[in-house]
Amino acid sequence: MTGTQHQARPTTWVVTDGATGIVNQCVGLAQRLDLDPVIKTITIRQPWRNLPPAFWPFPLRALDASGDQLTEPWPALLIASGRKSVAPCAAIRRASGGRTLAVQIQKPGINPANFDLVVTPRHDHLSGPNVIDTKGSIHGLTRALLDEEAGVWAKDVAHLPRPLTFAAIGGPNRVYRFGEDDARRLGQDLANLPGGLLVTLSRRTTPQVAEVLKAQLDESRTVFWDGEGPNPYRGWLGLADAVVVTSDSVNMTSEACITGRPVLVAHLRGGSGKFAAFHALLEADGHTRRFDGSLDMGWQSAVLDDTTIVAERVRGLLDAQR
Repeated sequence: MTGTQHQARPTTWVVTDGATGIVNQCVGLAQRLDLDPVIKTITIRQPWRNLPPAFWPFPLRALDASGDQLTEPWPALLIASGRKSVAPCAAIRRASGGRTLAVQIQKPGINPANFDLVVTPRHDHLSGPNVIDTKGSIHGLTRALLDEEAGVWAKDVAHLPRPLTFAAIGGPNRVYRFGEDDARRLGQDLANLPGGLLVTLSRRTTPQVAEVLKAQLDESRTVFWDGEGPNPYRGWLGLADAVVVTSDSVNMTSEACITGRPVLVAHLRGGSGKFAAFHALLEADGHTRRFDGSLDMGWQSAVLDDTTIVAERVRGLLDAQR
């Protein structure tokens, strides 16, 4: 369905446990479909909380009163993601008699046949007639949206020299380490780049790391966002001539690759087989290169836009239901 059609938009739910990364993926897909979803944030109670999704009895009874409830009337489209959403999503599809189109994002841990569509990263090695494997994560960003956001933020960074590099800095997680020594080295590499520098931090960036990183940068040609005030992330991504992103976030890397600008990945200590496979795939297909402290403006990243492919598949399924 497009904005030029006069058919009623299908009622849409996004069901997650509220984790920002997975909410953004679900909402991003809804936005590409020109839909305004109802956001449902669920909390799971015992004993379901500790059980694998395949062993949840009566999944819709698993919802704790502290979160949103999932009750009739069921939506026409349900987009869900995260382990806690798997069994409820499949249960709603059954309860609706198939009238709810159920889309599960990320590997569900149960038979994909429980859903109308499963969207999972290629490195999860899941296959099936209703499975779409993506290179990266899906999101709501487009080049047009970034250009619009760039116009809002351009005056705030107009004093910086070109080329303008946007550095999206993450932090430690289950498999990556990012300490003060790492921040010092990365900060020095960023400081040695030509032109201006825009830097944002994620929720995982520790205050100590942020302080060390910031101390390496030339204040006269750097604008640094530490989480205070409006988030310039989209605007700066739109303004950037090049992007440096730390390796700990599939989401940030995938979003950077919608820009069509050079995308350089700063690899942190650690990692895992899945992260290694993800970054190797993006490098092999020309979406990213490894950040070595230099900036090659003669190279452009191949645009990565998995979300359009997924949205077209969902749109076709919705049309078939009418």
